[in-house]
Amino acid sequence: MVLQRDKPINIWGFGAVSEKVTVNFAGQTKTIVTDTKGNWLIVLAPLKTSATPQKMTISGSNKIELTNILVGEVWLCSGQSNMEYAMRKLAKIPKPKNEKLGFPADEVAKAKNKQIRIFLVNRKALIKPDSVHKSWAIAQDSALRNFSAVGYFFAKELQEKLGIPIGIISSAVPGSAIEPWISNEAFANEPFFKGQKIGNDPSKFYTPMVEPLNKFALRGFLWYQGETNCFLGETISYAYKMKALITSWRKAWNDDKMPFYYVQIAPYNYSKTTGKVIMTSDTEPGFWEAQAQLLRLPNTGTVITTDLNDNQEDLHPTYKWEIGRRLSLWALARTYHQKINFSGPIYKKNRVYENYLILSFEHIGFFVSKERDQFEGFEIANKDGKFIKAKAFQKGNEIIVSSPEIANPKYVRYNWTENPTGNFYSNGLPALPFRTNNPLTNQFKIN
Repeated sequence: MVLQRDKPINIWGFGAVSEKVTVNFAGQTKTIVTDTKGNWLIVLAPLKTSATPQKMTISGSNKIELTNILVGEVWLCSGQSNMEYAMRKLAKIPKPKNEKLGFPADEVAKAKNKQIRIFLVNRKALIKPDSVHKSWAIAQDSALRNFSAVGYFFAKELQEKLGIPIGIISSAVPGSAIEPWISNEAFANEPFFKGQKIGNDPSKFYTPMVEPLNKFALRGFLWYQGETNCFLGETISYAYKMKALITSWRKAWNDDKMPFYYVQIAPYNYSKTTGKVIMTSDTEPGFWEAQAQLLRLPNTGTVITTDLNDNQEDLHPTYKWEIGRRLSLWALARTYHQKINFSGPIYKKNRVYENYLILSFEHIGFFVSKERDQFEGFEIANKDGKFIKAKAFQKGNEIIVSSPEIANPKYVRYNWTENPTGNFYSNGLPALPFRTNNPLTNQFKIN
């Protein structure tokens, strides 16, 4: 396995009541006596990075040896099927249309990096406790075949860029809504849900698949979920659920600043689906808007995916390697303080000048695109709110938007559709869809 560097390390287990237990690891020896239920927990002092395999000995009335332990960075990835999406599927997907993003179809066959360790929280083993619950493995062969592709490619990028051991834990369930990943206590602590009945089985997956991990020291979290809740037409309620999840997970690990990086759900033809909730072309951009609210919380970041689906009928787009890479950019920049470009443009504010709306963004820089003088995907409206196609070009670090048909512009939106074709990029990364008349800005409270 990999243990988290530079943080106190919990080692825990059970034995007979009042049994003396001793842990030896990395020059540390600590002893404790089990409690009245036979449980014990020893805290090791923070460890330094180590790429050399070490052995841990746990001694009581019996003796346990854990071998091949490295010390580096450990992350937990969670969510629904797009996070669970296994590496083995890469060998069967069609060749991606965007060849610039690569196509690591043979990654499992090539993967031999012993500095990357993976742990799959096996939901089936939790349902059937007598079945085998696989433990840590090197990221290769059959263990890697069944592991999260997003999680692995994130870890691979970190390992290459940091040059240290990386551990990644995957705990995800296909088709799951967000509610099962949030504890009942977290819902009770969020004022937005006071007096509401919460559906979709709160705590169902949190209790068996997240809570047991919270003694294990981590650096941060990766989250890829939302499709199930988008089908329910959620907006601000989902934003508050994400807030409850982020806040409660950080509390469970006793660190209210733990990094939380998440993935925007990919473009999909929601408006063509049928169900209890009527979907329109505005449904998905409205959900993206809700997801974007979480950027207002500290130490959060989002991967923009508007360019990562070759087939709008596919709810599971194939570019998982690129999503893992884009997640790693946030971590490398924000968590590990590397001076790199890590996000596409994110709308900040606007001002009016004559018949123009002038937009300011975060993460706006050099435009690789030759279309910098004719950006597509922008729409403009006056106070009646009826949007029409707009002209947009870059001037300095701002985007100037206008239309000869709009004399008094008031609102702008970009890629506000489930079929986005906008070409507004910065540093090779797409801009986050937005509308300046965002109703959630004042509705969503972060405190």
